[in-house]
Amino acid sequence: MTSLTDIWPAFGLTLTTPRLRLKSVHDADLPALFDAARSGIHEPGRSPFSTPWTEVPAEELGPNMARWHWNCRSNTTPESWTLLLGIWHDGEIIGCQDIGAKNLKVLKTVGTGSWLKQSAQGLGLGKEMRAAVVSYAFDYLGADVAESEAAAWNEKSLGVSRSLGYELNGSYRTNWGPEAEEVQRVRLTKDAFKRPDWTLKVEGHEPWAKFLGLEQQQR
Repeated sequence: MTSLTDIWPAFGLTLTTPRLRLKSVHDADLPALFDAARSGIHEPGRSPFSTPWTEVPAEELGPNMARWHWNCRSNTTPESWTLLLGIWHDGEIIGCQDIGAKNLKVLKTVGTGSWLKQSAQGLGLGKEMRAAVVSYAFDYLGADVAESEAAAWNEKSLGVSRSLGYELNGSYRTNWGPEAEEVQRVRLTKDAFKRPDWTLKVEGHEPWAKFLGLEQQQR
């Protein structure tokens, strides 16, 4: 009998680190993910996100999160995709790590973004989940470059980037919500990646890679 994973291979992908499991967010996971976000991600009025999605009322936050996850799925093609991976720690979903690319077979570049609820911050989990998706991109998807960005004041995010070997890659000024922000770009190459002292466990890669047209990529 055909399974949901057969129809949508991204649902079968799981990345496992010593403390975390990263896997696609199913609709049934959205309520728990909403509760994690509603519990608090940052100080009030100090949003680290280009769109201040966490600062809307709770009655708007849930529908907005659901629409974002559905939108990313519906717009996924082999040429342009964003994969939203829930972060599970000790059996609880505590945040989300995304990885995406456009024209990956040619550009060999991925972008990432993430969030963790406040009670899970300061434990090194942000570094561990970023290392997981970067390892996956380099070793399984054939990427040569991983890019990210953060507000120039967001030392936590930039510190994670530095610890993994990212280099500064220019900055720009834009509006994040109603305020102007200086945004710092960062860039990591495969050779510069400061690999963790653990090996990433990957399950469900082959169907997802086939969907992306990357089944011939060599690890």
